[in-house]
Amino acid sequence: MRKTIFAFVLLLLAASQIVLAEDAAKKVLFIGKEPDHPFGTHMYLHTSELLAQCLKKTGGIETVVSNGWPADPAVLEGVDTIVIYSTPAAEFLMDGPGAAKFHEMMQQGVGLVTIHWASSVFEQNLARLGPKWGEYMGGFWVSNYGLSTDRSQLKQLVPDHPICRGWKEYELHDEYYLKPTMIEATPLLQVHTKDQDVIVGWAYERAGGGRAYGTTLGHFYRNFQETAFRRTVVN
Repeated sequence: MRKTIFAFVLLLLAASQIVLAEDAAKKVLFIGKEPDHPFGTHMYLHTSELLAQCLKKTGGIETVVSNGWPADPAVLEGVDTIVIYSTPAAEFLMDGPGAAKFHEMMQQGVGLVTIHWASSVFEQNLARLGPKWGEYMGGFWVSNYGLSTDRSQLKQLVPDHPICRGWKEYELHDEYYLKPTMIEATPLLQVHTKDQDVIVGWAYERAGGGRAYGTTLGHFYRNFQETAFRRTVVN
């Protein structure tokens, strides 16, 4: 379990520019929402609480879990990284009540990690939100361009990247989003489904500062119970 927790810290280090310091705890804001899928899938808040608890045990990091964008502005003070697991976060973050503050935080270099559906933008909003979402994330999935629930070998495309450390390629059963859009991101994880290779994890360093990590994995809550899976999502 300690190795799994440490792997989670590495993901945030890699994706969000968190540097642990003895004299200053770094703050990670987890954003989830109420369920909108059958039990055992898209368990946004439950998963966020699980990951936040794991991270807190490492020391040197403060975690906050919010149901939706925080209503109290004080919660946003000092946030170094946002980790969101929700409906398409392009709309959730850029059309929601916290849109102005979110854009400000991105300009300030706050890290951004998106899990599963949160890595997306709805097709009807692609022209309006896609360019800015791509600027923040380096890549995304258009909901719903196609998906596949399947078993596939989870392949490491950059084995020496921090996201790929501490685990070996293995067979994963999950829901995979087809035809992801990669703009300037570095693809890290790949599966093969429906006779095509599909990118399911990528890293990106924003031009103006700040980093992002997006993964379309994470449909089934049971996968978050597996050490190897948690490392692929939050290494």
